[in-house]
Amino acid sequence: MVRVIGIAGSPRRGGNTETLLDRFLAGARSDGADVDKMVAPDLNVGPCTACDGCWVDGHCIISDDYQTVCEELITADVIVLASPLYFWNVPSQVKTVIDRSQCMWARKIVVKEPLTPSTSRYARRRGVFICVGGDRVRYFEGVVRTIKSFFRVFNVDYWGELLYHGVDAKNEIEEHPLALQEAYDLGSRAASEAWDEP
Repeated sequence: MVRVIGIAGSPRRGGNTETLLDRFLAGARSDGADVDKMVAPDLNVGPCTACDGCWVDGHCIISDDYQTVCEELITADVIVLASPLYFWNVPSQVKTVIDRSQCMWARKIVVKEPLTPSTSRYARRRGVFICVGGDRVRYFEGVVRTIKSFFRVFNVDYWGELLYHGVDAKNEIEEHPLALQEAYDLGSRAASEAWDEP
């Protein structure tokens, strides 16, 4: 069974990005995936202090919810992160999780500890990014680079994206049924399409 972990990144619960995330997860569940969702603003995750403690064994020495988040992401076959666009990037609650993942870089590059395979024994995971921006102009270049870097330290390929601009008010995404269907369909594909590896 494919394991899918969703990260809801918006401080506004039930907003546009979380609605799209829920549709994605529903699509994955419809194809038999084991689905779980984490809400970044509800997590107790402090900022990286640049202490370099993770250079010893590749594990962050700060004791908070990040330890659980990190291990959950390692088990995932598919990671989907949904976030609004804040100043060309993600909100601080999500960025804190990303910054704390410096320990994963240390684990791979400094300690040279190979990352354990996912639940379904895949060495490479699938990554999907969902983002909604309120501006009428598409400004996703910066945030996509951040997400790709975050995915990379968890051996996650940037497999799919749904990027919508010009949507800002709460629940406005409900006026875009095509976007909701695209999220559902992408979730289904992420759970059902064959991996390139055994």
